[in-house]
Amino acid sequence: MISLGCAKNLIDSELLSAQLEANRHSLVFDPDGPRDIDTAVINTCGFINDAKQESVDVILQFVLAKKQGLLEHVYVMGCLSERYRDSLKQEIPEVDAFFGVNDLEKIVRQIGGTYRKNLVGERKLATPSHYAYLKIAEGCDRKCSFCAIPAIRGRHLSRPVEEIVKEAAWLAGRGVREINLISQDTTYYGLDLYKQRRLAGLLEKIAGIGGLEWIRLHYTYPDGFPLEVLDVIRSFPNLCKYIDMPVQHISDRILKSMRRGIGGTETRKLIDVIRDAIPGVALRTTLIAGYPGESEKEFRELVTFIEEVKFDRLGVFPYSHEEGTSAFRLKDSVPEKVRADRVEELMLVQEGISLALNKEKIGKSIRVVIDGVEGDYYVARSEYDSPEVDNEVLIKRRGDLAPGTFCQARVISAENFDLFAELQ
Repeated sequence: MISLGCAKNLIDSELLSAQLEANRHSLVFDPDGPRDIDTAVINTCGFINDAKQESVDVILQFVLAKKQGLLEHVYVMGCLSERYRDSLKQEIPEVDAFFGVNDLEKIVRQIGGTYRKNLVGERKLATPSHYAYLKIAEGCDRKCSFCAIPAIRGRHLSRPVEEIVKEAAWLAGRGVREINLISQDTTYYGLDLYKQRRLAGLLEKIAGIGGLEWIRLHYTYPDGFPLEVLDVIRSFPNLCKYIDMPVQHISDRILKSMRRGIGGTETRKLIDVIRDAIPGVALRTTLIAGYPGESEKEFRELVTFIEEVKFDRLGVFPYSHEEGTSAFRLKDSVPEKVRADRVEELMLVQEGISLALNKEKIGKSIRVVIDGVEGDYYVARSEYDSPEVDNEVLIKRRGDLAPGTFCQARVISAENFDLFAELQ
């Protein structure tokens, strides 16, 4: 099982893997090449150009291995397959079958198994055993001009509260101590199913599950942000003071063209409200550089915004001109090199911000979770760091701490994106 793209894709791979293992298949995640496997299932990403190219490259790698007789079957699933199934069949006919994002049952049958409804919701975790992702909804009702996800994943569908809480308890019962809540738009949760936003109530119920040390919130959309969520995060110690809120831009004209439903002034006010409500909160965001028509003046406005707001965590993507989106009708006017230069400049600004924020932590005690070991160091994270995408805390090894151990550490030095600490 090769899972590419976002954590939402990873959960789909985990759900499929539980079904395959129930059918007595021996399964390994992300094998180091095609050696010693019979069948490859590749869960693809079709969101932006770089992700699509990575997916195609991996497919071709395993197709070549099939031609060389190193494995028998190659199956492709996920967003790229959903979006480009017909053209992929023509371009890569060596793939045994292509499946969309909602075809788990078909894949199980294709591989010769029986889809077991009693296993729905159960997963074979691809993450380290102490943390997991939990999807609270599928699809998206937003109309962002640059995004193809609604066309790929469909309308927003909230999962019932009881179902999510049951899965969270199931994860906790299997040793998971950290849950990262995800969906395409977590702040929209409940509007379709309950006719009101229910994220705050959902957080309260998950926070009450025994054994969960950290619960972290991802993909919160700024337009219509349910402010009652802030009170809940402040009230429960196991709800991380961490909010991932992709703002994408700050220029009013660009935001309007992006169809984000919120302007620059409202975005700034919301950030102030969040920081006032949760002292010490870590704010993570993502930005798009080089959107069609983005002028030098509008880019400078974005740079100034980042310098002033000082996000704790930040990622930048170059604009990707995606067919099937409303922005595809716009002239892709910002040259690729200019987009790349703007991404680099924004990340250099963030590098300086991150270093300054990290230096402020020197001498302070922070609670961390051990993720693993590299050489002489434990690789750990604080509650302000989501797995894979955020900073790490490197701690000189002492004793033999297992992954998943929570402990206190004192920060002794800082780099741009990492902290160095010692156990207390």
